[in-house]
Amino acid sequence: MYEHPDAASLVRALRPDEPVTLLRPHAATRAARFFVEKFPGKSLYAVKANPSPALLETLWAAGITHFDVASLGEVRLVHKFLPEAKLCFMHPVKSERAIAQAYHNHGVRTFSLDSREELEKIVRATASDGVLATDLELCVRIRVSSDHAKLSLAAKFGADPSEVADLLVATRQVADSLGIAFHVGSQAMTPAAYAEAMELVRAAIVEASVTVDVVDVGGGFPSVYPGMEPPALEGYFETIHRCFEDLPISYSAELWCEPGRALCAEYASLLVRVEKRRGNELYINDGSYGALFDAAHVAWRFPVNLVRDNASDDMAEFAFYGPTCDDMDYMAGPFILPADTQAGDYIEVGMLGAYGCAMRTEFNGFGDTEDIIVEDEPMASLYTRIAANDAGNVVAIGKRSAQ
Repeated sequence: MYEHPDAASLVRALRPDEPVTLLRPHAATRAARFFVEKFPGKSLYAVKANPSPALLETLWAAGITHFDVASLGEVRLVHKFLPEAKLCFMHPVKSERAIAQAYHNHGVRTFSLDSREELEKIVRATASDGVLATDLELCVRIRVSSDHAKLSLAAKFGADPSEVADLLVATRQVADSLGIAFHVGSQAMTPAAYAEAMELVRAAIVEASVTVDVVDVGGGFPSVYPGMEPPALEGYFETIHRCFEDLPISYSAELWCEPGRALCAEYASLLVRVEKRRGNELYINDGSYGALFDAAHVAWRFPVNLVRDNASDDMAEFAFYGPTCDDMDYMAGPFILPADTQAGDYIEVGMLGAYGCAMRTEFNGFGDTEDIIVEDEPMASLYTRIAANDAGNVVAIGKRSAQ
């Protein structure tokens, strides 16, 4: 894989015709070390955010040893590249075949569920010759609010509060280890999201009167985007730890989280070329069927930078059209760029390590992209203090934890 200092040097050297994904392994390493060292429990990387094998190996080398997988395909992928990793099948609705293959062929013992039907399915699929499994680690997912998140995850999964107690009791009967899990939604902008969810966890444990071995606070940890500047992650960790310590659980209970975006958003950006300008609309060579799905379909704003010397100091608001023939291949932005941006220019779109790389398609014959490592810093970061420490060799944050 080629390496360049930054996007500008790449443009000068290659003038690429196709989009280029700029990878920053050092940024993913830094984020992983932050969670390994500072989160007061185990961190499971949510593979759906970016399943790149190179990223998985980077996170593993930085100390992430547990992985939240949501499909048999993700189970196979992580098991292939990281055979020693612990895989946690955290999708609450799975096929019986997927459960059986994950358990019997890939050593998966941790499963999520949110209904009695799913529990019965897991019990059947993990049995051997009629003998029930005795090594299951089962996490009951409860429904919590997504009010503090930019993208809701409250509608699809999670046991209703009226059903949680009975489901916990039933799961306790067949689980070697019982967990309770939730997800506050993607890009949670305040630690209060976790505090409020933990109150529902408390109520469920008290009502069910069961011994809980794992509390999994899920994902939702934010990154930095234009118009979205969350508080420091340490504040989230402190709130979660305080609430966890106040729960009616045993001293040996474990605390888990499932970061996706927070671990990989800074890992990648995208270099695109402007093919045409029409007023304040720029036609670029990637779009909603490529890495910019969120920019089109949920109006997510990403940081942008014109990769050209001597650009105008005057700034303007632009919208993007992608390269396909579909009118829906449109990203309203606004994206703030120099007013003299024109055809032939290159634009770097930042913070696309999460979901951008994962959602690329080949619709209309587009989708080819080259991966190139760059050495500069991400366009935005929650980890700048850690970067400063790394530069000064102040702290040793690369140890493998007990995760």
